[in-house]
Amino acid sequence: MSTKNQFEVKPYSITELANLYGVTNRTIKNWLTPHAESIGTKVGRLYTALQVKTIFEKIGLPGKLDE
Repeated sequence: MSTKNQFEVKPYSITELANLYGVTNRTIKNWLTPHAESIGTKVGRLYTALQVKTIFEKIGLPGKLDE
């Protein structure tokens, strides 16, 4: 079973998402801004699992940005 490029869809903070993608918090925020309406507002400091799924659909899975 290969675990390459498989990411758990669970609640993540902006910092955790930035770490997954290997970018800074500012960069991930800039990437998410155009999709803010479809992603929705964070619950506290976390994006919900459904929001994270939407983020993965909108900007791609971490590790697949260069492909």
